[in-house]
Amino acid sequence: MSESGRKRELGRGERVLGGLWRLRLPLPWPGVPHCNAWAIRAGDGFVLVDTGMHEPGSLEQLERAMKMVGLRIEDVKLLVCTHAHSDHYGQAGPIVDRAGCELWMHPNHQHATRSLEDPAQALQRRLEVGRTSGVPELVLRRYAEVAKEQVPGIARVVDPDLALLPGIEVETDLGMWSVIETPGHAPSHVCLYQAERRILISGDHLLGRISLYYDYGWTPDPVGEFLRSLDAVEALRPAPRLCLAGHARPFTDVQAHIEANRELVAQRVAATAVAIESEPLTAYEVVPLVHGRDAVHAAAWLLTETLCYLRHLEAIGAARREPGDPERWVAV
Repeated sequence: MSESGRKRELGRGERVLGGLWRLRLPLPWPGVPHCNAWAIRAGDGFVLVDTGMHEPGSLEQLERAMKMVGLRIEDVKLLVCTHAHSDHYGQAGPIVDRAGCELWMHPNHQHATRSLEDPAQALQRRLEVGRTSGVPELVLRRYAEVAKEQVPGIARVVDPDLALLPGIEVETDLGMWSVIETPGHAPSHVCLYQAERRILISGDHLLGRISLYYDYGWTPDPVGEFLRSLDAVEALRPAPRLCLAGHARPFTDVQAHIEANRELVAQRVAATAVAIESEPLTAYEVVPLVHGRDAVHAAAWLLTETLCYLRHLEAIGAARREPGDPERWVAV
């Protein structure tokens, strides 16, 4: 269904447990109709974790969700963002302005914020990655046309008042939440853990539906980082028994989600390795061999995901790049 014909969701708030609420906020993306923000009681106000995406009417949707559970933006005592993607950080500016609160976020947020400072340069960088990866010029031109029409989803760049790093704790009426550094999905990604209640706020590190995405080009091996971040969450003691993810409903089978993510990563890394066994291929040529025959034109993120698997194989000594225009990859 086209975006114009798809019925958009409305902001919705619901109680998860005493002093903790889920704020379900609409997104404009087919297949990803909403994201979650989380409100946690803190004295006479609350800590807000994540913001939803900024677009026309989005702040009203956040207010609608809050009103359903008796909350107001003006009562946000602290804003915490699990990472700097637009659907988790996009409304930070308006919220900080209205509430007068601080923003806490990981300092490695350039993967999201630099493109706002120079959108033209960011687009040229993405197009150059595509050319180097063997994407046909016609496909690149179509992508550039679509990209110019897209809204950034972030109201403005807001620098964090405090770097959200291990050792920092977030104080709420439900207790202290510790910071777990979990890069991979994004360089700025963290999870929050309340050990006494065994509640994990996982952002996009663990999702209700097993789905993989990595920011490409900001760190040497996002896939390796993601796998190590799975290890970090698995090592939490006591083990989490309730996960509040950035998308979909809360879930309790945390260990099963960790294992399912590992399995899917392993499958796609193996498929990537098999694809380049017999002959050097461009990343664009590898995409349908990993994601299916019809996937090659489906979405730009499938190319960057595939590039991350190739970079991971390179990092572990199982693949190498053959310089050229375009660049090709071959198994070692």
